[in-house]
Amino acid sequence: MNKIMVIGVSAGAGKSTLARELGQALNIEVHHLDTVFWKPGWVQATLDEFASAQRKIVETNNRWVIEGNYSNTYEIRAEHADTIIYLELPLYVCLYRVLKRWLKNRGKERLDLGKGCPDKMDWDFISFICRTYYPRKIKMRERLQRFQKLGPEKTVYVLKGKKEIDAFIMKIKAS
Repeated sequence: MNKIMVIGVSAGAGKSTLARELGQALNIEVHHLDTVFWKPGWVQATLDEFASAQRKIVETNNRWVIEGNYSNTYEIRAEHADTIIYLELPLYVCLYRVLKRWLKNRGKERLDLGKGCPDKMDWDFISFICRTYYPRKIKMRERLQRFQKLGPEKTVYVLKGKKEIDAFIMKIKAS
């Protein structure tokens, strides 16, 4: 487990937290895709800039944890990853966590967001989470099957709840 891709069904699934815990447990640098995608003032990187930054990470590092969804660049990470971890928590849990995180960090910059992008919340983001949650669950199952077919050297984990995530981390820390 040296090149780890952490994805999830939605914002609030726990991708950033799991990635940080894995990075600490395995002594591997963690890369949060939101820090690459968002420029100061919530300006989006172009697809070329974003894809190029990811290629640089996966091609120049022997060990990494990359967390974030961004489906238009899944293949860059999946091709190089030896481990793919997918988090699928219930919609109400994801929404609760997103709101809790915002209340805790409102107006502050987070390490897993781009510099110059203070945490914010708006109806469009909440609506996006709700609109895309169920279609994304279906799409993710298809992607995970495709990722598993990339080769036997890839291990795919599907974790569906806090207990499963905690047990996974405990197992990693114990080994």
